[in-house]
Amino acid sequence: MIIVMKSDAATEQIAAVAEHLEGLGATARVSTGSVRTVIGVVGDLDGVRSVAWDVLPGVERVMSVTGPLRFVSREAQHDGTVIEVGGLRIGGGTLTVIAGPCAVEDRDQLLEAGKAVKAAGAHILRGDAYKPRTSPYAFQGLGKEGLELLAEAREVLGMPFVAEVIDPRDVGLVSSYADIVRIGSRNMANFPLLQEVGRQQKPVQLKRGFTSTIDEWLNAAEYIYNEGNHQIILVERGIRTFETAARNTLDITAVPIAQSLSHLPVFVDPSHASGKRSLVPPLTRAAVAVGADGIMVDVHPHPESALVDGSQALEPAEFSELMEDVRRLAEAVGRELA
Repeated sequence: MIIVMKSDAATEQIAAVAEHLEGLGATARVSTGSVRTVIGVVGDLDGVRSVAWDVLPGVERVMSVTGPLRFVSREAQHDGTVIEVGGLRIGGGTLTVIAGPCAVEDRDQLLEAGKAVKAAGAHILRGDAYKPRTSPYAFQGLGKEGLELLAEAREVLGMPFVAEVIDPRDVGLVSSYADIVRIGSRNMANFPLLQEVGRQQKPVQLKRGFTSTIDEWLNAAEYIYNEGNHQIILVERGIRTFETAARNTLDITAVPIAQSLSHLPVFVDPSHASGKRSLVPPLTRAAVAVGADGIMVDVHPHPESALVDGSQALEPAEFSELMEDVRRLAEAVGRELA
């Protein structure tokens, strides 16, 4: 059940409804948007349903939730979620660009890539210290050393950064360094990990699993939201189909579908969607044109020697050229860079 408060509901009225719910043995999940507040009700609802909530001060209407989504749906919150990171506003009509190397290899590589993407106009640095790989013998990341290098890059460049976490035991460590914590596609259905990142306070990027439906993706976000963390960014990164011309097939329709079903910002990762450097620019342009809230692009100063995914990484000059296209296209479709 969801209780939608009036746009002018006072803080005291919201608190009174939440307190009443708790007194009836239910759990009240208060979500405050830019226009109104909604209260998701979970737990024992037998006593809750007998109350005429819509006559209480500040209550606009009560909604019964028949589907599986209680918190991340547009029914729960009509206004799009806006997340603030390092002075940036993610969502709410802005276009945010995340760029950098897929994996942190050493200090020089990270800073060279970071300086290049910042100069080109990227807002947030990407770089992973932990890398889940298909082969156990492939480079797995630098771990804590990589996080320390990313923290140094943040100070040098003045850019927040996003980093992946792959183990529930490492959530505290990664979130103590990163500005945004990412759940990769391989871990989208790792429910203990989803719950653990939901208990920490940093924003969370949630990549769609490469064999997952949109419904499964949104339900994974529900796991995070239900633990108390409402700062979730969805990332479409391509799905596995019968087609082998690219690493994955970018499901461009997932962007407007997810935006229609959920209030969470939706990003596109054209690098992992394609696996090919030549495909990254056209897929990026498609993401901007379709209305994605952001893009995340792999950039490496020397892709030919990259330890991870060099074939999909743009060189700095290529990324700079792509950013010019992004600016022109964003202006043409009425979008504003963050």
